Amino acid sequence: MKLTLVGAGPGDPDLITLKGVKALQQANVVMYDALVHPDLLDYCKPDALKVYVGKRLNEYSCTQEEINPLIVHYAQNYGTVVRLKGGDSFIFGRGYEEMEYARQHGIETEVIPGLSSSYAVPALAGIPLTTRGVSESFWVVTGTTKTGQLSQDLHLAAQSTATVVILMGMHKLAEIMTVFGECGKADLPVAIIQNGSLTEEQVVTGNVSTILEQVSTSRISSPAIIVVGEVARLRELQLTDLQQSIADNE
Repeated sequence: MKLTLVGAGPGDPDLITLKGVKALQQANVVMYDALVHPDLLDYCKPDALKVYVGKRLNEYSCTQEEINPLIVHYAQNYGTVVRLKGGDSFIFGRGYEEMEYARQHGIETEVIPGLSSSYAVPALAGIPLTTRGVSESFWVVTGTTKTGQLSQDLHLAAQSTATVVILMGMHKLAEIMTVFGECGKADLPVAIIQNGSLTEEQVVTGNVSTILEQVSTSRISSPAIIVVGEVARLRELQLTDLQQSIADNE
């Protein structure tokens, strides 16, 4: 009996690790989340059982309390189970909870990390989380805690000079921007990236005081990543340079 936690990466199916692909090819059962690209299931054995367990805001999904016993059930009855999660299973993925539950029931476990959307999605959009002279560090904060409230860490992060990346925070965007505004950062650049790494990716940029209006106009929504910090301005500078270069060559 074995459970393997596999990080599927930020969305693009080509961004899963080779080791993750090998685990999918060997699994008898694959339990996958809503943000996992469906093409990844093509790596599964023809007779593998594929189990959708949801986990997307405002849509039906299995609760964590339902998923944990399912992992044990499938491991005991099928032998090898892959738990396929978007991004990295140890970054706001509840992977550790699932691993510990399996261990408590005598199931061997393995972790295969994935590219976290927290840094991969901004990178693909042309936004470095750190770069010399602009940002020396970054925070990655969840938009909602287990109690449904904003994390207190966000208040600390907003006071720093670091880049702040907020995951699962679009439904609390107004509250999040208020936190930064109260720290005197109304002009701080913000970038919001929806469907990062996919062909339907959409990016909206602005600052703390304007981003809500821009999001409303663009109708951008979840799943999206919020990046707050001076580095968010670099994307616009790149686009401006590109446009100028094109104009110069016409």
